[in-house]
Amino acid sequence: MVAVFLFVGCNEEKKDDTPWVSLFDGQTLNGWTQKGGVAKYMVRDETIVGTTVNNTPNSFMTSDKMYGDFILELEYKVDSSMNSGIQIRSNSFPHYRDGRVHGYQIEIDPSERAWSAGIYDEGRRGWLNPLDNNPEAQKAFKQNDWNHYRIEAIGDTLKTWINGVPAAHLIDDKTASGFIGLQVHGIGKDKTPGTEIIWRNINILTDNLSKYSKKSPLAPIVTKNNLTVSEKKDGFKMLWDGKTTDGWRGARLDEFPEKGWKIEDGVLTVLSSGGEESAAGGDIVTKNLYGNFELMVDFKLTEGANSGIKYYVDTDINKGPGSSIGLEYQILDDARHPDAKLGNHDGSRTVASLYDLIQADPSKPINPIGEWNTARIVAKDNHIEHWLNGAKVLEYERKSDAYRKLVAESKYKKWPNFGEVDKGHILLQDHGDDVSYKNIKIKTMD
Repeated sequence: MVAVFLFVGCNEEKKDDTPWVSLFDGQTLNGWTQKGGVAKYMVRDETIVGTTVNNTPNSFMTSDKMYGDFILELEYKVDSSMNSGIQIRSNSFPHYRDGRVHGYQIEIDPSERAWSAGIYDEGRRGWLNPLDNNPEAQKAFKQNDWNHYRIEAIGDTLKTWINGVPAAHLIDDKTASGFIGLQVHGIGKDKTPGTEIIWRNINILTDNLSKYSKKSPLAPIVTKNNLTVSEKKDGFKMLWDGKTTDGWRGARLDEFPEKGWKIEDGVLTVLSSGGEESAAGGDIVTKNLYGNFELMVDFKLTEGANSGIKYYVDTDINKGPGSSIGLEYQILDDARHPDAKLGNHDGSRTVASLYDLIQADPSKPINPIGEWNTARIVAKDNHIEHWLNGAKVLEYERKSDAYRKLVAESKYKKWPNFGEVDKGHILLQDHGDDVSYKNIKIKTMD
């Protein structure tokens, strides 16, 4: 009877029937390409071995194929003195910091901090999901031994496990797809080269993910309308809380407009009213004034839409029809809105341009209609920069002779000292088209 019981028990052992696809053939680096630095990669005993080299930036062995939703499992062994990571949904574009690899990184951290399997945003926002509040995951890492990662990226949800222990649970929609990369961290010139990190059993699943996805017991970290760890340290604050109208009012009102704007699911949308400027709810402005600042705003256009982000706005100027007066970061569907071909300076009404004054770089990176883009405006001691999706697209010196000449040649020439107030409101424009905003953040530098 005992023998029969043991036989039945063995047959009932659950086997992994997941239809994994291997990303590494065990013999070559076919299907992989190195990006970034020049650390050494080689194949040894059916593993990929990365070795540190002095005076080179972070190096990445990246998959040639791009992946959106997937479940990834792999093993690695790392020297206790080394930092590394697994890149997922990562990219390298010429317009973004000269091709720097950027995107989600599943951390490999053998230091005392022990944040292995936390989620870092390489080359962008820094830490998104550290492990300072997850001691069980911190304890799960094995020094000088093989560690197993499970990484799930499905929709806007990223989940990780280290050696079977839930580590990170993040909800973030910054990037939907990209390559997978194996990082060898740069070591500068003072450390001894030749330190190794080794990967093996790199397997991925891209089909029928709902069947194989695992639930995580961890409460998710949500980045939407929240500051990241790095942003908090850097002094940013939320300019809009994602839920209420606190801190904002109508440009010509004491309170927020009763119509024309909608807040839903963490998104602030100016509603369509036929394309007329400030004819429905009207522009909205911050109640506070800002001098030196760095502003970040995510925006999403609909077809043919027009809007704008204005700064150094004085709401006491222009009490008549139209929008309040200030410098404008143009928000526009360049392909379908006629304003793209207008302006007193060629191209100065296209997206990310300084409206009617300076054209944004024509090679700017703009995402398709219906997808989110990130605008960034840096204003420091009258030096102004416009950024779009990580690329600087223009810069100028406010109050300079060159700036004043541009104003004199523009539609703003009738406004004395246009754009030269020391402090002003931040404004989101109602131009009668459906345009959405979220993740509105500001850092003051006064």
